[in-house]
Amino acid sequence: MRNVLFFFVLAMLFTACGSEALPIPKPRSYPRVDYPERAYERVKAAYCPFSFDKPVSAAMRQEETFFDEAPPNECWFDLKLAAGLNGSIHFSYYPLADYTDFEYHRDKAFQLTGEHLKRASDIEEIIINREAANVHGVAFDVAGPAASPFQFFLTDSTHHFLRGALYFDAVVNPDSLAPIAAYAKEDIFRLVETFSWED
Repeated sequence: MRNVLFFFVLAMLFTACGSEALPIPKPRSYPRVDYPERAYERVKAAYCPFSFDKPVSAAMRQEETFFDEAPPNECWFDLKLAAGLNGSIHFSYYPLADYTDFEYHRDKAFQLTGEHLKRASDIEEIIINREAANVHGVAFDVAGPAASPFQFFLTDSTHHFLRGALYFDAVVNPDSLAPIAAYAKEDIFRLVETFSWED
């Protein structure tokens, strides 16, 4: 009788365990992003002394206020990226009166980017030098959970200075934003490669 009871309990144990595999937690995932097809158009705003190629999917919008006041120059604007990308490239333009002005705005661009070092893990500087177009500057590729993953400035060192910064309308999560930032950077590089002063 004991043997029968032993085999009965043993059989119950084996059947109770089942044959299904143990559940495995799903890996973390992020919402799917539908990237717009790449297409560009030439833009020259009446309020800015330059032109460039912008993505057809991005909307150019002139800034009307800056901390509840008028911007320092009418050539302050945003390129609002396609809806699914949830971001913007903010532009601020400064006319230069002399070399001292250039040095001030150049140093300010480095300072503003440097403030991201508090959260960034690395900042790579990319030199921009399009001699034939008299377009020079630096792009800053910011790694880590910084507010802006990419910034840059363009200048001719004598009359014009333009600063741009990429921002997203979302909580900074480098893992989820990395593919979108990489997509946006390609559009920024196209802008830089086609940029031309118009004065």
